[in-house]
Amino acid sequence: MVWYYYIALALILSQLLFVIQTYRNYRYALKKYKKDRSGYQPRTVLIIPCKGWDLDFPKNITSFFNLDYENYLLWFVVADESDPAYDELCKLKDQLTQNSKAQDVQIFVAGKGQTCSQKIHNLLYCYERIGDDVEIMAFADSDICINSDWLSHIVYPLRQAKNGVASGYRWFIPKKNNPASLALSALNAKVAQLLGNTHFNQAWGGSMAIRLDVFRRLGLDKLWPNALSDDLSLSYAVKKAGMKVAFVPACLVASYESTTWGRLFEFCRRQFLITRVSAPAAWWFGLFSSLYSVLGLWGTAGLAVYAAGIAENLLLLTAVPILFFAGQASRAILRQRMISKLLEKDFPKMKAACAADIFLFWVWSLLLLLFIVSSAFGRTIQWRGIRYKLYGPFAVHRV
Repeated sequence: MVWYYYIALALILSQLLFVIQTYRNYRYALKKYKKDRSGYQPRTVLIIPCKGWDLDFPKNITSFFNLDYENYLLWFVVADESDPAYDELCKLKDQLTQNSKAQDVQIFVAGKGQTCSQKIHNLLYCYERIGDDVEIMAFADSDICINSDWLSHIVYPLRQAKNGVASGYRWFIPKKNNPASLALSALNAKVAQLLGNTHFNQAWGGSMAIRLDVFRRLGLDKLWPNALSDDLSLSYAVKKAGMKVAFVPACLVASYESTTWGRLFEFCRRQFLITRVSAPAAWWFGLFSSLYSVLGLWGTAGLAVYAAGIAENLLLLTAVPILFFAGQASRAILRQRMISKLLEKDFPKMKAACAADIFLFWVWSLLLLLFIVSSAFGRTIQWRGIRYKLYGPFAVHRV
């Protein structure tokens, strides 16, 4: 039938477009990540919210003290002094402040949040204490380890008015090469690969920066007190104002993690559920693109088997799943080649994760679809030991 040809050609064309876009993102990342950005260093406050004891916590925190940036304030914030992170932060502050370029090091205790997530409550507590001489707010999570030039890179795009926020992303490096940790690294890598010089970027709160005047002009100081997600609400406000979310490849950072299947399911469902409530368009895009990847490979493979049985349109219907397989495999190879350059020092630790991504990409596509579908139900999550009920992007209740 003629309609076979039209559908097959549409699938082939779309797969080629996906591969081309992936290659463009790959070239963009390799072109940008090594450039020197030290010439632009406006006064910046770096805020790191902390809760609990993450893997490699002292190593991660130490990296924030070792930034090669002449004009920054370093602020940590916890909800309560009883938090396990608080005493360690105080100890590290005493040990590292003298040799740091940070002009001011503070450890704030923000208290318990009520109408927003605890993380946003902590960030707003710091925001209210920023002086008039500060131009830029940068944010980082305590579970990442950064290079000494991270801050120079993350603030650099903000010299241009068109860029509302600059953002990196994380790359999970398994502490143990168990199946769940390998799956976490591969699933996150598929998302990281979508970032580039595009209008589809989303900011990630673990590695981002925004000008203070833009933050106020967009009204984020009014939106955040009722929000759960710092980065999705920020991305929403930036794009609504016609500005860009600038992806900074050099700020794609290492996050050392090991997990179990139960924790992996909880983490992925939480991330996608927050996206469904806070950024529905992004969630629907993720759902349809995941369905496209799975059905494009397995659905057309089934049709090819059927065509072989009836000896009709066999060549065309066989070509489609082969192209999908080759396209998805090539994307996996490209993203692993990219990270081997961006996190060159850490790449020897990622060899098992690299192999798992390249050879089992078809498994991770199925798993990703499962997690996205699971997030379609319910509105309650648990995040860092706190339960939240999500009623809307700017309506959250602490349970």
